[in-house]
Amino acid sequence: MNIKKVWAAYFSATGTTQKIVTEIANKIGENIGVERDNFDFTLPDARNGILGFTAGDLVIFGTPVYAGRVPNVLLKFLETIEGNGAVAVPVVLYGNRNYDDALIELRDILEKAGFHTIAAGAFIGEHSFSKILAKDRPDEADILVAQTFAVKIAEKLEAVDFSIFPPIHVKGVPNPYRGYYRPRDREGNPVDIRKVKPLTSADCNDCKICADVCPMGSINYKNVNEITGTCIKCGACIKKCPVNAKYYEDAEYLYHQHELEEELTKRSEPELFL
Repeated sequence: MNIKKVWAAYFSATGTTQKIVTEIANKIGENIGVERDNFDFTLPDARNGILGFTAGDLVIFGTPVYAGRVPNVLLKFLETIEGNGAVAVPVVLYGNRNYDDALIELRDILEKAGFHTIAAGAFIGEHSFSKILAKDRPDEADILVAQTFAVKIAEKLEAVDFSIFPPIHVKGVPNPYRGYYRPRDREGNPVDIRKVKPLTSADCNDCKICADVCPMGSINYKNVNEITGTCIKCGACIKKCPVNAKYYEDAEYLYHQHELEEELTKRSEPELFL
């Protein structure tokens, strides 16, 4: 196919999705010798307009997995994207539990938007709730997988006219997808953390980084102790705070966090679809 530009497009609150998506895009661009560009739609202002591509674009399109699905706060924005016959590679990052139906959902969103999906991948990143679960991932081994994946995509681009092929086959339950993952306690009762919000300790130096990085724009810039909107538990304010002043104390949240850390000790590996 005649690809003129390779894009890395991503939502990445803590940088894990960005790391994999840009690695894949950079390697493909290097292999086929075309221009590279990024579109980061993590922050609210980037999701205000319509994102459009052309038939000469290849888009490595990445989102994190929230509760086994594409983050529901992104769905309205994703419905406005215009593929216009561009080629796309859906990529999801999950915190070592499972990506459930997130990858098939993202593939379907891109196909509906007018993209031709030619490959797909599910990678692992450090869990947004934890600094232990999948710690420091994606790591060097993950990056090597991403680079190899990119080389195979570049080779596939040279061999196939994707406009006449069906969407890439991926794992997951076709639409209607399974419901969002709901954690439960040891008695089997649902654990509901949707309304839980982070707190701020006395260590806060009012640097405003948490307000700057919140993908929902929900931290009051004048008073960073105040959460004025939705908290999606993305981990950005906690992991990017230079003095570790942001934290959760909600009992159900901490129960779920510790349960994940204790149970999901086995390393999951990326899954690729070509």
